[in-house]
Amino acid sequence: MSAIVAIVGRPNVGKSTLFNRLAGRRIAIVDDYPGATRDRNYALITRHEKPFTLVDTGGFEPVSKEHLLTQMREQSRLAMEEADVILFVLDAREGLTPADRDVAEMLRRVEKPVFFIVNKVEGPAQEAAAGEFYTLGVDNLCLVSAEHGLGMGELTQRIQDALPAASMPEEEEERQETRLAVLGRPNVGKSSLVNRLLGYERVIANPEAGTTRDSVDTRFEHQGKTYLLIDTAGIRRKGRVSLKLEKYAVVQALRSLDRCHVALMLIDAVEGITDQDLTIAGYAHERGRAVVLVVNKWDLVQKDNATTGRFVQEVRRTFKFLPDCPVHFVSAATGQRVARIMADVEKVDREFSKRITTAELNRVLKDAEISHPPPMYKGKRLKLFYMTQVSVRPPTFVIFVSRAAGIHFSYQRYLVNCLRQAFGFIGCPIRLKFKDREH
Repeated sequence: MSAIVAIVGRPNVGKSTLFNRLAGRRIAIVDDYPGATRDRNYALITRHEKPFTLVDTGGFEPVSKEHLLTQMREQSRLAMEEADVILFVLDAREGLTPADRDVAEMLRRVEKPVFFIVNKVEGPAQEAAAGEFYTLGVDNLCLVSAEHGLGMGELTQRIQDALPAASMPEEEEERQETRLAVLGRPNVGKSSLVNRLLGYERVIANPEAGTTRDSVDTRFEHQGKTYLLIDTAGIRRKGRVSLKLEKYAVVQALRSLDRCHVALMLIDAVEGITDQDLTIAGYAHERGRAVVLVVNKWDLVQKDNATTGRFVQEVRRTFKFLPDCPVHFVSAATGQRVARIMADVEKVDREFSKRITTAELNRVLKDAEISHPPPMYKGKRLKLFYMTQVSVRPPTFVIFVSRAAGIHFSYQRYLVNCLRQAFGFIGCPIRLKFKDREH
C-alpha cells in the first residue's frame, strides 16, 4: 500500500504547481472515453523507489476570505490524520502571514514528518527574504521554485527518505483471499451494505454522514471461498466550515483501493450519479481494480416499467471506462437483491485472475492486425510481432512491435476491445504495454 503525502498551505502559494512538479506531469487520467479525463487532486507516483500517493488539499472548493484560517486549519487537520508525510507550502514573495504562523504552530505538534517548503525562491532577493520563515522555529527550510524546478531534486530525496518502507509483495497464501472494498460517497449506505453482506451488525450504520471513522476489515466465507471485506471510512466531521469536506472521503477510498482486488462502488439511487461518484470510480479504474457497481436505496425511488432501463443507460453513458461492469439495484436497508451481489463479485474476480495462453493471444492479435492494420509511423507500417500475458489482477499484456512509440491510444483501445470480445474480462481493466522487439 502506498504512503500518502499531503500538500497544505494558503491559496496561491503554489500548491498545485508543486503537485504537478512532484508528479512529473500535469495530472489527468488519460483515457479515450468521455468523462474519464478529469483533473485530479490525487496522483499515484510510482517513478521513485518508494511509491506514494500525492494529495493536493487545495483546489477542492473556492476559499472564502472570511473563512480562510478556519479552512486552512481544517485542511491541515485532515492532512495530519490521513497523511504519512505533510508538505506545508509558504510563499517567499508574499512573506510570512499570521495564518502561516497559526498553522505552523499546529503542525509542529504532529508526530510525523512535516516539511516547511518556501516556494517561489527564484533568485538572491527571494532567498534573502526567505530568512524570516526561520522565525517559525524550523531548523531546516526547503527553498524551492516549483514553477522553475529549482530545489526539487533535494526535496524529492528528502520526501523519499521520510517515507515508510515500501510494502512487501503479498504472500502466496494471501493471494487466495479476495479483498473486497466497499466504496462510495458519505451516507450512501456502505456500512449498511457491509452488514447485509455479512449477515450481522459488524459496523455501525447511522444515517448521519461520517459515522465510520476508519476502514474496518472483516473476513468471511461465501460458498467455500474466503473474502476480506473492507468498509471504507466516510466523511470526517464537518464542523462549521463551508469547505465541502466530503471530498476528503476519496483519501480513504484510495487507501482501500491500494489493498483490494474488487471494488463495490455504491451510488445513491435517490441523488443519482454525481461527479464524486465518477471521481472515485475513476480512481478504481486508474489503479487497475475490478469493479461492481451497486445502486443503493432503490426502494426509495418512484419507479415505472422503464426506470431501471433508463438508469442503466445513464450508468453506461457516464462510466464508459468501466465497460460491461455488472450493475445491481439494491436496498441495503431492507436487504432487497443484496444476495445477488456476491455472484458477480466472484465472477469479476475470476475474470480479474484469468490467464490466457500465448498461443490464444497471438491468434487474436493476428486476426486483429488483419481486420484493422496498425497505423503508419514515420512513413512505415507498424508491425505487431507477438503478445504475452505478464500478470493478473489486473490482466496485463505485453505486445512486441516494430516501433512502440508509434502505437496511438485509439489503436490500443481497439486491441483492448478485441481482447474483451475474445476472452471477456468482464468488469476488469486491461493493461497493455508495448515494447520494441530487439533486432
